[in-house]
Amino acid sequence: MGDWLLVDRDTLQAVRVLGRMNLFKRRSPGDPRKEQMIAANVDTLFIVASCNQDFSVARLERYLVLAHEVGVDPVVVLTKTDLTDTPEEFAAAARAIEPGLRVESVNGRDPTSVARLANWCGEGETVALLGSSGVGKSTLVNTLRGSDSIATQAIRAGDDTGRHTTTAREMHRLDRGGWLLDTPGMRELQLSDAAAGISEVFDDFILMAQQCRFSNCAHGAEPGCAVRAAIAEGVLTTDRFDRWRKLAAEENPAVVYPKRRR
Repeated sequence: MGDWLLVDRDTLQAVRVLGRMNLFKRRSPGDPRKEQMIAANVDTLFIVASCNQDFSVARLERYLVLAHEVGVDPVVVLTKTDLTDTPEEFAAAARAIEPGLRVESVNGRDPTSVARLANWCGEGETVALLGSSGVGKSTLVNTLRGSDSIATQAIRAGDDTGRHTTTAREMHRLDRGGWLLDTPGMRELQLSDAAAGISEVFDDFILMAQQCRFSNCAHGAEPGCAVRAAIAEGVLTTDRFDRWRKLAAEENPAVVYPKRRR
C-alpha cells in the first residue's frame, strides 16, 4: 500500500510502478522467516497510542525504531485524553524516550483538538498511522476527513485493549490534498533489518557502550563496563537496558556490542 503508478495520460493505462522512496516492513507474525510489507512512500508516521492501560513505552520504542530505520519523521499521537485526569503524564513518558520527539495529545473526536495534526497532512504528503487495536486510529481518520464513514468499536473494559476495526490497509484522500494510510492494529511488531533504527532510538546506550573497557563487552559482569556503571549511578535505567537488549537480540546480536570509535 502506498506505491505510485505512472499512468498514460491518453489511454489511462498503467505504464509502470514508480520507485519507492521508503518501505515499512516487519517480520511476518505467522512465519518470522518471511517479511510483511506495511506501507511505502510515507512522509510522516503517526504512532498512535491511547492514554489508558494499553499505553506501552516498549511498543512506542519499537515503532520509533521502525520509523528511524526507514528514515521517516515520527509523531507520537496520544488519543483519548478526555478519559484520563493526567494526560501530561502519558505525554511525558513518551517524550522521555528520545530527545526532540514530537508528541501531540488529542481528543480524536474533537475536530479542534485534531486540527493540530493538519500541518503534516497537506498537499502531496502521505501520513501512515500505526498503533495497536483500539487506540483510536479510525476515529482520527474520520475526524481528519470530516466524516464518520469508517466504523469504530469500543475497547474492552478489562484491559483497555481493542478489537480490529480496520482489517486491511486503506488510503484516504484529504481535502487539503494529502493522503492518510490507515493500517490494521498491530500488537506484535517483530522488526526486520532495523539495526540503524535501534541505534538511533537507544543512542544513549550505544554511546555509553563505546566507553566500556572491552570492545566486546556484554554488559554483564565484565570489569570496566560503562553501561553497568551508568545504570548503578541512575544515568541509565535497567528497564530501558532490557528493552534495548531484547530488540538488539531480535535484530542482530552485534548491535549489543558496538565497537569503540577511534
